[in-house]
Amino acid sequence: MRRRTAAALATVLLATAVAPSAAAAEPKVRGPTRTAAWLARIITPTHGYTRVEGKRAIAWLNVTARWAGGPNQLLVLGARHDASDRLWLRLRLPRRPNDASAWVRADRTVLTRTAWRIDIDVGDRLVAVRRAGRVVHRFRAVVGAPGTPTPVGLFAIAEIVRQPDPGGFLGPWALHLTAHSDVLDEYGGGPGTVAIHGRGGESLLDPLGGALSHVCVRIDNRPIRYLARHLAPGTPVTIRH
Repeated sequence: MRRRTAAALATVLLATAVAPSAAAAEPKVRGPTRTAAWLARIITPTHGYTRVEGKRAIAWLNVTARWAGGPNQLLVLGARHDASDRLWLRLRLPRRPNDASAWVRADRTVLTRTAWRIDIDVGDRLVAVRRAGRVVHRFRAVVGAPGTPTPVGLFAIAEIVRQPDPGGFLGPWALHLTAHSDVLDEYGGGPGTVAIHGRGGESLLDPLGGALSHVCVRIDNRPIRYLARHLAPGTPVTIRH
């Protein structure tokens, strides 16, 4: 009787030990959907490659972002295991061309999920903020002028940069995107990066709802503060006509 009881107890203990491991199985990592997206924060400097287990490096990814020195966190476009069952991630790169991406090993990153995303309609000059697929806010915007249009495509927030003069042209915050101008190689001392930013000074002369900017998307300062407070680098941003 004691032997049977001991054996039964050992079986229960073994099942208890195995259960957490199964529950902690690797989550399904995938590209962005309407309701969620995966973000990868670089924790070890690493090369990005053209393909899984690639030999040709096309990018060098540091742990800090370029402008503000915050975390370098990128949007996950896809995921795949290699022959050794190691997970690799395809990440949207904050550089030209606007569809640039690279594969990196997942163990060089920390993965999180976000339910937030931004949809920008250039034709309607509207910025829609979604959470879990539901629109929670819409903001009127100034978008790129006909000669300097705001590019379209799937992008992401690259950095969230506090501005030194909250009353200046860019307002209090600028959300740098992975997108770049299709017609300007550089402007404002930078490489033609597209940003969502606030308004102040001379930028207040351009009314919301116009197509008057040098590719950037301008919104009022109250909503730009909201975005800076709630969103994270890597959050997907879709821009369409």
